[in-house]
Amino acid sequence: QLKLFYQPKIDLGTRTIIGAEGLLRWQSPELGNVSPDEFIPVAEETGLIVPIGDWVLRTACKEAAAWRKLIANPVHVGVNLSSVQFQQGDLFNKVENALAESGLPAALLDLELTESILVANPEETIQTLNRLKDMGANVSIDDFGTGYSSLSYLTRFPLDSLKIDRAFVTNLPDDDNAVAIVRAIISMSKSLNLNIIAEGVETENQVGFLHALGCQVGQGYLFSKPI
Repeated sequence: QLKLFYQPKIDLGTRTIIGAEGLLRWQSPELGNVSPDEFIPVAEETGLIVPIGDWVLRTACKEAAAWRKLIANPVHVGVNLSSVQFQQGDLFNKVENALAESGLPAALLDLELTESILVANPEETIQTLNRLKDMGANVSIDDFGTGYSSLSYLTRFPLDSLKIDRAFVTNLPDDDNAVAIVRAIISMSKSLNLNIIAEGVETENQVGFLHALGCQVGQGYLFSKPI
């Protein structure tokens, strides 16, 4: 009953698809479409998120590898990781196996983490992320600005990208506070040589504003819903 949907990530300059985020969906015969906001917390509490997360990782790598036969340009696939998966201690091996089974190059895998994962057990997380980075995988911080937002971890952890949360993008470019926050995040990211991805892009005005500030990639309903 679980399926992976994908929402494309778009290069704001060329309007080409450069990646897609895998999003878990539950289509229950009894309950209908169950929101991830409902079932993911339960899966984490019960520990079921571990086998579910393993399936998501393997499925995303397998399907992204198949995309390579259909289109010329390389397309990254993003997989969200749970803090519970990090606590298991064998995440590196699972990622390595998923890549080996699928044949997907590590450089086309984007591992998306929340800020809470970074601060929960920083030393072990740094070791795991360094191993993943040495393998060639990419690491992104999801929903940046809505969690702990500790600037210290941006210099401690081996990161590639920051994803600006949709809460800030939604009110662009008319809300002065949102403008100030997004401008600061993009400026800081550029100084740290981090890529910037804006979530929740829904209007052309938002695209123009974000691209003018130096945001390279957008994701949202303006381009496509998750499919």
